[in-house]
Amino acid sequence: MAWCNRGGPISAEPRINDRIRVPEVRLVGPSGEQVGIVPLAKALELAQEYDLDLVEVAATARPPVCKLMDYGKFKYESAMKAREARKNQAHTVIKEMKLRPKIDPHDYDTKKGHVVRFLKQGDKVKITIMFRGREQSRPELGYRLLQRLAEDVQELGFVESNPKQDGRNMIMVLGPHKKKTEAMAEAREAAAARKAERVEGRTAPEDTQETA
Repeated sequence: MAWCNRGGPISAEPRINDRIRVPEVRLVGPSGEQVGIVPLAKALELAQEYDLDLVEVAATARPPVCKLMDYGKFKYESAMKAREARKNQAHTVIKEMKLRPKIDPHDYDTKKGHVVRFLKQGDKVKITIMFRGREQSRPELGYRLLQRLAEDVQELGFVESNPKQDGRNMIMVLGPHKKKTEAMAEAREAAAARKAERVEGRTAPEDTQETA
């Protein structure tokens, strides 16, 4: 009969202390200093003296590399770093803005404002010019409008994909000069500054007048 493994999944956790089953280890001290190859019993004895854990950090090495550390503190700090990394992780987002070739000045300013906001946030913007009826015979209207918009926001973004005809539409993609992570960091700093100003305003002592 064929043998099959019905055990649970292999743990990704490193072996620590008495779970380490080798005759000797290459030991690294608490401050990263190289202690050298020592018997496992000696390594465990040193761990007790320092009130630390013996943690296997390179199981495939010969002999395995182990380090003296506070494993609970190490796991906590690693979890916090991973959480912070996920918090700061930036996903590229493509926003879309649709315009008509004969858009009036007020609507243009409104649409441009949205494009400016998206670029400041570190997002790409897909600009779509929609042609209707006879407008399809005047593609230069859309091209000039896209050029104008690109020039108006050139301090914040650049033309990543040049204008091209796509059926009844003309499309251009603008990319932000700032990376998403930079935009997010600046937004957090600005929010923290505004919060500090509000707190300072509430806690500022009121002027008092002396009475004779």
